[in-house]
Amino acid sequence: MRKQGSSYISNLADGVRYALSRVEILAFFPLFGLGAIWLGQTGAIIATCFLLPTLLALQALRPTAGNSRNNLPKDNVTDLPLREEFQMEAVAVIEDAVRRSRHTACLVAELDDFSDLSARWGAIAHDEILRRSAERLRAAVRRNDFVATIGEARFAILLEPIQSAKLDVVLALIERLQTAMSEPIAIDGTAIHPSVSVGFATPEQCDQPRAEVVLDAALTALVEARRNGPSAIRGYSDKIKTGAIRRNELAEEVDAALSSGAIQPWFQPQVSTDTGEISGFEALARWHHPQHGVILPFEFLPAIADAGGMTRLGECILTQSLHAIKSWDATGIKVPSVSVNFSADELRDPTLAERVKWEVDRFELNPARLTVEILETVAASSEDDVIVQNIQKLGNHGFNMDLDDFGTGQSSIANIARFQVNRIKIDRSFVTRMDHEPSQRAVVAGILALAERLGVSTIAEGVETQAEQSILAQLGCDYLQGFGLARPMPFEDTISWIREHNQKIAKAPRIGRRAG
Repeated sequence: MRKQGSSYISNLADGVRYALSRVEILAFFPLFGLGAIWLGQTGAIIATCFLLPTLLALQALRPTAGNSRNNLPKDNVTDLPLREEFQMEAVAVIEDAVRRSRHTACLVAELDDFSDLSARWGAIAHDEILRRSAERLRAAVRRNDFVATIGEARFAILLEPIQSAKLDVVLALIERLQTAMSEPIAIDGTAIHPSVSVGFATPEQCDQPRAEVVLDAALTALVEARRNGPSAIRGYSDKIKTGAIRRNELAEEVDAALSSGAIQPWFQPQVSTDTGEISGFEALARWHHPQHGVILPFEFLPAIADAGGMTRLGECILTQSLHAIKSWDATGIKVPSVSVNFSADELRDPTLAERVKWEVDRFELNPARLTVEILETVAASSEDDVIVQNIQKLGNHGFNMDLDDFGTGQSSIANIARFQVNRIKIDRSFVTRMDHEPSQRAVVAGILALAERLGVSTIAEGVETQAEQSILAQLGCDYLQGFGLARPMPFEDTISWIREHNQKIAKAPRIGRRAG
């Protein structure tokens, strides 16, 4: 009972000290003074007009965590404490919060695509963006929240312990700091618009309420946020923890999987809306795992990226796709082209275009049998000279060029001609429910009209219903791809599927612009 009373008094004292430390308390001074005068009590007047300001002044002079933090070692660019200092502070704050039954949270914020911004604008801009971001972050958090820099363009924030760190409180603070840090930054007369992804964790969410555990949890949540970014927010959870453990396990198995052929392309057909004939297949990576079965790309690509295996993955998928073309040819089956995706990591390799050309020549195939798929967001990064040169060289070698996920990025019309794009791929987000939503149809119709003016063909991905197929054909889309036609399949299933499909279209009436 005595312990509970002592705890109550301690919390009350902490609350009074906290209230007196807030600037907002000044707004109530006139109200306190008027109330005392209205009461006409001499003691009340003295207390509100003299004693309360004196207490406030003494509180301001009282040593605080903020004062002691001023003497910590600082980063030269951001003028923020470093990771080691953050961890030491976190130990003290979390232990204090647990002792007083209060709550805190650790936030980790990272500027999205900062390496690209830095490469594009240079060293001076690099430092200026970091400096301004740090200033805005300090202004967005509360007075006694602790902010540090813990990596390149990565900041950690430790919240001052409060009575309740509910989700809405944490999210409100994150929204405030994201808004502040996303304001434009002027560099050489040009406005740069940074964005920030955030991961967070509380001691209660972690297996142990220890500083290093909470920070690691927040970093794990940040990794998940960045996978869903930009400007994404993720809180640590058991699901994220399980996913991180599995990614780490898969990352350790990447080399063996690529060497053994466990990662293979599956093939999804693409068909003409005019004739129904197969125009090609897209090669999509699948991991045949001995314990987990067939794993889809969204699960294993992050693990491969973490292991630095994206280039090697691309080489494996390309080689096996060319093998597939030769095998179809050997059986007398007509497959005009196979589409292979090339990641930004691969396109930054200055030897890529020549390696792909050599590989196709080795299989004695016409370059037109390979379609190179480039994400629109990658093509939009036209400031990267290596990427630009690779895309141009691949086009010059005679490979077909698809601009993938069209409509979701920022690619200019000029880039379509500049990179010799043969076909634009309409993103599935515009195709979904276009049979029910007029706005979806209007967007697709606009893209198709643009493509016709530019003289490039079109393919819609993510087609799932017969109604979507019919509308796309009527609007003038050249090719279709999606579950409504066929799901991705291993190579050994493609031959029977092709033969069955060819038999169907031989008997069925044609649809599309040439129907009737």
